[in-house]
This record gives sequence, C-alpha cells and structure tokens, in this order.
Amino acid sequence: MDEAAPAPRPHPSELHELIAVLLLSLVAVLTAWCGFQASQWGGNSSVAFNEASDARIDAASFESEARDARALDLAVYAQWVIAEAQGDEDLADYIEDRFSPEFAKAFTAWEADGRVEKGPFALKVYVPPGTEKSVAALADADAKFQQGIDFNDKSDRYSLMTVLFALVLFLSAIAQRGISLLASRIVLGLAGALSLIGVIALLTFPVTF
Repeated sequence: MDEAAPAPRPHPSELHELIAVLLLSLVAVLTAWCGFQASQWGGNSSVAFNEASDARIDAASFESEARDARALDLAVYAQWVIAEAQGDEDLADYIEDRFSPEFAKAFTAWEADGRVEKGPFALKVYVPPGTEKSVAALADADAKFQQGIDFNDKSDRYSLMTVLFALVLFLSAIAQRGISLLASRIVLGLAGALSLIGVIALLTFPVTF
C-alpha cells in the first residue's frame, strides 16, 4: 500500500501573504479599538470640562452671596459704631440684636478678646454665608478641570495609536504589491515590529466604556 503523500509545504510567497492578511486583520481591529477609546475618553473630557465650568459658576454665585452678606453686616455694624460713639446704649443694643448669626459670633469673640482687633471683620471666626461653599466649589472646579485635562491626554494617546496602526496598515498593503520578495519581507517585518510596539503600548493604556 502506497504511503500517503506529504502535504505540500506552503510557498514562501503564500506564507508571506497569509502573514500580511493576518496582520492587516489584527491591526484593523486595533485601529477600531483605539478610535473607540479615543472617542470615549474625549467624551469624558468634555463632561469633566462642563462640570468644571458649572462648578465655577456656582463658586461665583456663592462668592456673590458672601459679598452681599458682608456688605449688609458692614452697614449694620457702621450704625452700631455710630450709636456707640454717641453713647446711645439702647440703640446700640437694638442694633446688636439684629446682627446676623455669623457676624454676631465674630462680634462676641471680638468683645471677649478686649476689642484688640480693629473690628469683628478682622477675626477669622467671621465667615459670611456662602464663603465656604464658594471655596468648595472652586476646589471642585479645579479638580474637574484637571480631570478633563487627564481624560483629554488619554484620548490623544489613543488617537496617536490610530496613526501608528494606520502606518502599519499602509506598510502591510505595500508588502502585498508587486515588489521583490526580499523588499516585501522587509516592509512586512517593519509593519510587524510597529504593530508589536503598538500592542505593548496599548497594554499600558487605561480603558473606559
């Protein structure tokens, strides 16, 4: 009985074309993945920047609230100073009863300290309403802005990878054209090396969905 004939070994050019097709398919998928990730991170960046803008608007609103409260406290305090200077204790007491809670706290501390400072407004204990919220909103705005920059940087990195893989696609396509086998292998090898570098880099990139 005749022995089975060994399967014919693929011709070098056929193997070469197979590798090129596999590389094209893999890189096409990676390019699509990079485009998707770039889009996702870009969207996250836009959201973060919008939230930072909203937080700054809130901070400005709270700061305006604090400024108005301080102006009102200052106006009332000015009347108290006048009454105190004129020795009208009844009027001074009447005005004191109408101090805002925040200013009353500072006024009490000022008197307890022997009125060493130039006025209650100089004390750290005086915090008009809206001040703390304004500071918190500004801090949130800064954090969101930095987050937006970070997301945008990640989007740019993925976009750069799409350029790299586009180059790999170009080289892989050139390798299948009517050039010498040696030149085709060199071009395909370069494409494979670039794709390997791209894959290694992608493994270090963060992913979002």
